[in-house]
Amino acid sequence: MDEDKPGAKPTIVPRPNGPLLVKGLGQMRNSRGEALEVRETLALCRCGQSANKPFCDSTHRKIGFSDANTAADGSADKVDRYEGPELTILDNRYLCAHAGTCTDGLAEVFRYGTEPWIDPAGSKADRIQEAVRACPSGALAFALGGSETRDFDRDPAITIARNGPYYVVGGIDLETDAWGQGASREHYALCRCGQSKRKPFCDGSHWEVEFTDEKN
Repeated sequence: MDEDKPGAKPTIVPRPNGPLLVKGLGQMRNSRGEALEVRETLALCRCGQSANKPFCDSTHRKIGFSDANTAADGSADKVDRYEGPELTILDNRYLCAHAGTCTDGLAEVFRYGTEPWIDPAGSKADRIQEAVRACPSGALAFALGGSETRDFDRDPAITIARNGPYYVVGGIDLETDAWGQGASREHYALCRCGQSKRKPFCDGSHWEVEFTDEKN
């Protein structure tokens, strides 16, 4: 692919032990929905300690940032199916960034603290599809009429979550071998705090380390 060709799909390349190198991005917004200036090439911080967030200022070199994927094993990387009267919900907990959009938005289906935690009979199919679409990590998908849906038609964009990861939509090409089972290539969440065990993806560690970035 010619990344410099006009109209080419944007790309994200995680630099070894360094920032996310983003090329050809057209849209980036902060957590308040405000548009941020974009250039043809951006270096986005993923060590969590840049003084110029969301951009890299080379702090990763000073602190010895490691981009190693340290997830214990791959046993948790599996897709569970929850079959309901209208559709089947597919879920891979290994991919979850713990944004809480499903449990907050449709608690009658995504039941935090209850087993099984997903009840596909808890709501109408259209509301479930809306909740799956809102999942920023790609952990959720649905099957309807024998066809699985996990990708959506959106313009390429990155949104910076408040005190959280980069939310990517629109099928931006990401250079990584760390995709999990059933992962969406259209939308995913990338670690920004530097503490995820599933780098380059977010695993919710920003909550545990109380990562903050009030500016974005």
